[in-house]
Amino acid sequence: MTLAGIKIILVEPAGPLNVGSVARVMKNFGLHQLVLVNPQCDPLGMEARQMAVHAQDILDAAVSVAILPEALQGCKRAIATTGIDHHWQAPLETPRTALPWLLAEEGQPAALIFGREDRGLTNQELNYAQRFVRIPTSPNYSSLNLATAVAICCYELAQFDAERENFTPSSLPCIPASSATAPESEIAPLDVVEAYYQQLESLLLKIGYLYPHTAASRMEKFRQLYNRAQLQTREVAMLRGILRQVKWALSNKSDSEKF
Repeated sequence: MTLAGIKIILVEPAGPLNVGSVARVMKNFGLHQLVLVNPQCDPLGMEARQMAVHAQDILDAAVSVAILPEALQGCKRAIATTGIDHHWQAPLETPRTALPWLLAEEGQPAALIFGREDRGLTNQELNYAQRFVRIPTSPNYSSLNLATAVAICCYELAQFDAERENFTPSSLPCIPASSATAPESEIAPLDVVEAYYQQLESLLLKIGYLYPHTAASRMEKFRQLYNRAQLQTREVAMLRGILRQVKWALSNKSDSEKF
């Protein structure tokens, strides 16, 4: 994977100055794919263009989509940034530790997701990522400007990319053993895994394991579990096959035999 294959995704950016600044720092460090999820500003307006300076081509080529899953189409790896401690088992990592993972799979698109300027990403949006990054800052003032956060992450990616040709095993940033030993080419695309989540939720609602008013929070647990496992395409196919068989079994039982 090269830097050109990494998508920088901004969820509902509100400031055109920030969008322009993000385009500029992306070009500074060799990244080109900017995706905007439901932007709350004009990303092609004069303010954005003035801040982009010589990176207006990145603004012009930026893709706008309605929801985050659309932005992740085709990606197999996604890291989300957050400044908040969560109760999840997945650890918050530093950019230097986590971001090289995005470059580990040859020829496969990957994504780095940034949230809103004022409140970041929702829990639901964080569920679409497999790993999570928090940029260490001073406890006296921890809030980072969106474009600054993007610049720090792009810098770390560019540094790692520049050093890869000369790396030794001991110099490679720490990557969990489950990631390093799994067949990299078989990790399932995120949209394929998302289709499994939708199928799983539908079935669990049907059998009464989930209830409509609590389904979202319960499904978060399943998402976190499977995201940590980094499912392979064949494993998703197996799981979906099980769900189809369960659905078939339910529909073919007599009323007295149904759960």
